[in-house]
Amino acid sequence: MAINFIAIILIIWTVGYSSSTHNSHNPLNGQHLRVIWPLWKGNPKGLAGPLKGGVVLHYLAARLNFTYEMVRVTENSLEPAGKEKDFSIIYGIRYIDMSVPWIFGSFSLLMPVQDDTANVNAVIKPFQWPVWLGLVISIVCVIFVLNLLQRYFTYRSLKPETSSIEIGNQNSAPIVNTGNQYLYVFGNLLSQGVPSPSHRLSFRLVAAVWSLAAFIFVQAYTSTLITYVVTPINLPLVKSAYDLVEKTDVNVLVRKGGVIDTIFSNTEASQLLGRTLRSRINSFSKSRCSFASDCIDLLTPGSRNIFIDAPAYLMDAVREDFNKTSKKCNLQLVKDNINGNSVQISLIALPKKQQIHKSYQMLELMQSGIVDHWDLWFRPMPLQCLPNFQSVYSQPISQKMKMKNKQPPALSLKNLTGAFIILVFGLSISLLTFLGEQIISMPRRHRQRRERARILSTKSSEETEERIAKEETDVENQSAPPNDESNETP
Repeated sequence: MAINFIAIILIIWTVGYSSSTHNSHNPLNGQHLRVIWPLWKGNPKGLAGPLKGGVVLHYLAARLNFTYEMVRVTENSLEPAGKEKDFSIIYGIRYIDMSVPWIFGSFSLLMPVQDDTANVNAVIKPFQWPVWLGLVISIVCVIFVLNLLQRYFTYRSLKPETSSIEIGNQNSAPIVNTGNQYLYVFGNLLSQGVPSPSHRLSFRLVAAVWSLAAFIFVQAYTSTLITYVVTPINLPLVKSAYDLVEKTDVNVLVRKGGVIDTIFSNTEASQLLGRTLRSRINSFSKSRCSFASDCIDLLTPGSRNIFIDAPAYLMDAVREDFNKTSKKCNLQLVKDNINGNSVQISLIALPKKQQIHKSYQMLELMQSGIVDHWDLWFRPMPLQCLPNFQSVYSQPISQKMKMKNKQPPALSLKNLTGAFIILVFGLSISLLTFLGEQIISMPRRHRQRRERARILSTKSSEETEERIAKEETDVENQSAPPNDESNETP
């Protein structure tokens, strides 16, 4: 009975996924089939299966004229796992035939969206380090050449009619003000429009060349800066499956008894990625989930877990999570799929010596494009989540939907962190310079205060002595006897 049950499951599974008759002969005409579809509403939730399997089956039943009924199942795997698996495969080959593969697919990595980080490097990302180095060298060279020319013109212009700008004092050695050159170079680089310090032709030629170069630098920098400022700053856990080799703190989740679990858990992998996945699966106690939903529940914000499965199932998880979390995308797919030994192949398992040995009807169905249409019909992905899995999802987007979703995002403080850091750094340098000047000038200011106090003390003493002397004089004048001669009569 077990053998017949396995054969029935395989036959039903085949019908549930594809047709297998030629146009000229239809052995399914008038037959009644029992169908296993894991996503049928009568089965437990959490089973993995084709989302569009029901509509494909309905189409094939109408096309090939057969009836069907659903069979309830409680497990994903049709074969036992562990040591009995090899015996089941060898035993099954004696009773079933395998068709040629008609779908090749790879596996993707689903992970939680990481929290936003400060975009500190946005102000330096527009240029690579050789460009920044060349810019610094250019600034130093231009300032050196301008200072050299200015000194030459100053020493050469020792005449009475020389302006006071080029010669500070006629009776002393000429003084060259190098601050104007620094102001001119950095002012042009910052698009401030600083006038040329000299009207000499050779000086103006160097200044013109620098103005042109500064214009190119500024335009190239500003046009690229906005891209890095608005770039999302929530970097994924890994950018590729091969990053798992270096990031040892990332846990790998798989469906228990699934393809990934079977390939990497029970066999010795020869490649580095295979050995890494095998060690991660076996080292984490919660790596194997009975249902895909159990693995999805472990992908919480801030966690270091990654779930490996077919892209279609992972996109379903993204959509369901979006609907449950107040229209917010908390999950994303890795751009690079896992290829190589972990390729998912869809085969048709058939009983021995059956006339149904090819999948003509299913291939014609796929060739018509209606399967892809059904895929878009059953998987209406939210526009907000399209950037999270754009590399593995090729849904066409209308121009109206693009315009609706193409709203310029408001810049947050984290986007402009680099600019504010530069501002704070400049203000800190200015404050430190001010404090340094105050500290250096403290002895001089102390001497000035003592000198002022001494002068005030001396002046106060002199004023006191003068006041005392004046008071004594007044007292003497008041105490002197009146003149006798003034009282005599002529």
